[in-house]
Order: sequence, then structure tokens, then C-alpha cells
Amino acid sequence: MLKIYFKPNCSTCRTALSLLKENTDEDYELIEYLVEVPAEKEIKEILNMLGMKAEDLVRKKEKLYKEKYEGKKISNSEWIKILHKNPILIERPIFVKDGKAIIGRPVEKVLEILW
Repeated sequence: MLKIYFKPNCSTCRTALSLLKENTDEDYELIEYLVEVPAEKEIKEILNMLGMKAEDLVRKKEKLYKEKYEGKKISNSEWIKILHKNPILIERPIFVKDGKAIIGRPVEKVLEILW
């Protein structure tokens, strides 16, 4: 089953979800990650599936990032803790299926997870 980490009032998340619905009948689970915050272990698993470091998953345009973290040397394990404590910093939407994950930016990337 497809898991989608999303934010309901994010236009990119809504557009990616619509695109998914238009192109598949596959069942999916929506995870509102600001409410159901992923555990550090879950963030590590997602990062492994994405093939990226934690810092690469950070939303660099977020006010919190600019105020507290921009320009600082932070280790991968520290970033994982930061992302868990501040899920608003997690890039979105994230689609997970069969041990693979993608970030739905641009939204057309969501189609890659289907095949």
C-alpha cells in the first residue's frame, strides 16, 4: 500500500494527491505528518528509501530553518532529531511504496512511484 506524508493545506500536496487519484486506483494511507509526527526511526527509514541525507529533506524556505539552523554545521543524526521535533521542516509530500520513496516535487514525480 502507498503511504503519503502530506499537509492538507499545502497546494503541492493537494495537487500531487489529485494527480495520483487520476492515474491509479491503488489504495493509499494519508499521514498528516504534522499531527502524526514520524518517529526518528521512521525518518531514517524514509531517508534510506529516498537515498538522501537528513539535511536534504529540510525545507530551506521555512522561517524556522532560516531563524535557527541556516548556516550551522549539523550532523545527520542531529538533523533527524530536529526533523522529528520540528516536522514543519520536512519536505512534502513524500510518497512511500514497496521500499521506495519519492518527494512529490515537482508534482509529476508522484507518477514515478506507481511504476
